[in-house]
Amino acid sequence: MNGRIIKGIGGFYYVHVPDEGIYECRAKGIFRNRNEKPLVGDMAAIDITDNELKLGNVTDILPRKNSLIRPAAANADQALVVFAAADPKPNMYLLDCFLVRMGYEDVPVIICFNKNDLVGPDVINDYMSVYEKSRARVISVCADTGDGFDTLKDMLCGKMTVLAGPSGVGKSSIMNRIYPKAGAETGDISRKLGRGKHTTRHSEIFCINENSYLMDTPGFSSLSIPDMEAEELKDYFPEFAEYEDTCRFQGCMHKDEPDCGIKDAVRNCAIPKSRYASYILMLDEINSRKKW
Repeated sequence: MNGRIIKGIGGFYYVHVPDEGIYECRAKGIFRNRNEKPLVGDMAAIDITDNELKLGNVTDILPRKNSLIRPAAANADQALVVFAAADPKPNMYLLDCFLVRMGYEDVPVIICFNKNDLVGPDVINDYMSVYEKSRARVISVCADTGDGFDTLKDMLCGKMTVLAGPSGVGKSSIMNRIYPKAGAETGDISRKLGRGKHTTRHSEIFCINENSYLMDTPGFSSLSIPDMEAEELKDYFPEFAEYEDTCRFQGCMHKDEPDCGIKDAVRNCAIPKSRYASYILMLDEINSRKKW
């Protein structure tokens, strides 16, 4: 029998089998021997040990579409990254790091600015305009009022979506607005394990409708840049592409070189200053890393 791992905690893996329900499983020792760990999102083969109590063992992991390190997940169709429009003010560098990491993993991104009721439309439009040419889709919502959620739900339909973002931006409120039973289902598992109230310490997938999944993940306060060459970084800033032909030097790094089309575009506000600032910080980090 095959299903999707929706949560892993305390040595147990909870596997959702369509039309059958959720089975509490242990992983066979073969995974330790192969130095392989099942991930939330994995499609897994399981053996049933008690159908009435919904117990079993994970015996195999089916081939993965992809696997992410942070958040740890497998088989993601897309990522929904949430930042607050205010309280707290969005950390654009952290958002840009997330976009580079997902771009490196070839996972499409939806950027969601929550708490749009705390700022005026001009502020929201300014935030959204920064990412017009980033290849990410951008939306603003309010989890308290439900504004924007019809559009957001359409974006999630038919996908396995990873919900990510810093702590305090309203991820749990968004999850509860999309799938109100999430808290109750998590509470059932926590009580079964003798653990406390759910605080998103572990990744967990919820089946929000027949063919749509949403994975809740712990908040992050920092992200590392993927292990890449400095020359590769510009490829993860898609808005640079149309101006690179105007650089004087082929292979321009867009930092110290004269007659750089990217720097000219930043000065002319064709490329957002915050995006270029993030690029320079990441470039410096990559170059510093290579020295060691």
